[in-house]
Amino acid sequence: QLVESGGALVQPGGSLRLSCTASQYTLNYYTIGWFRRAPGKEREGVACSTGRGVNSNYTDSVKGRFTVSRDLLNNTIYLQMNSLKPKDKDIYYCERGPAVIGRCVRSGGDYDAWGQGTQVTVSS
Repeated sequence: QLVESGGALVQPGGSLRLSCTASQYTLNYYTIGWFRRAPGKEREGVACSTGRGVNSNYTDSVKGRFTVSRDLLNNTIYLQMNSLKPKDKDIYYCERGPAVIGRCVRSGGDYDAWGQGTQVTVSS
């Protein structure tokens, strides 16, 4: 239901912008979470943004480097990733959460739709 794109191979210190789109509903109404997972490991909540982008929060390891933004015209949620590090290498997923604006959490079972993921590799 969601489609992620934008993953690539990038050198340490580089930037990428991941995109998350949907064709069946308006993403701006919903909390959107960005998660990442390496094969065989638990998924990690990287960032989340509540409906209309009113509130957001980030895991400590990406604060100041990653930013979630919304493009209403194109029904797209972005994850801008700057100053990338090798440890950021993972498959990144966007997931749809509840249609709330108060707060979001980067874990738990409130996310009910996701995509196939996009691979981010950070290496020289």
